[in-house]
Amino acid sequence: MADQQQGKRSNSRVIAWCMAGVVGMFAFGFALVPLYDVFCDITGINGKTSGRYEAGTSDQVDENRTVTVQFLASNGPGMTWEFRPVVRSVKVHPGEAVTVNFFASNPTDSNMVGQAVPSLSPSEGTLYFHKTECFCFNQQPLEAGESVEMPLVFIVDPELPEHITKLTLSYTLYDQGKPVNVSGPATADTITNNNG
Repeated sequence: MADQQQGKRSNSRVIAWCMAGVVGMFAFGFALVPLYDVFCDITGINGKTSGRYEAGTSDQVDENRTVTVQFLASNGPGMTWEFRPVVRSVKVHPGEAVTVNFFASNPTDSNMVGQAVPSLSPSEGTLYFHKTECFCFNQQPLEAGESVEMPLVFIVDPELPEHITKLTLSYTLYDQGKPVNVSGPATADTITNNNG
């Protein structure tokens, strides 16, 4: 009888530890995304670019150095828009502000909203690639059949390590559903987010 009670207590402890482990793993899963974002922001790993950059007046252009910046665009699952860079690559001097455009077209018969998510490689370069203006900062509503050119203004930091001579910026465009109300220019009902 004593052995049975001790066995039941032992089983109860094991069940309690297992339940605590499940709850802990569940909580860790929720905490993982914000922790990953913080880790990427600090280290620049995984090509995640930072948000809006405010250019200073003291930024110096390094005329003696040229960096090639390539542009790629793709659609996420279920996104039917045509989405591409207007130019495939540019050569820039570190420190100079450069403007390029991306083209998006909604060929469907429905109003839609898209959101572009950027990634940069090599990931070491993310700390030195600054976007002062980017369509990726906002959701992009397009009416059925509408097309738009969306600007990107960026600066390659003069502190970019010398061994990096080429950066590749890629955007994946995701379907954000139908807009609540799309009227006027394509940016009229955009929603600002922290998607750098």
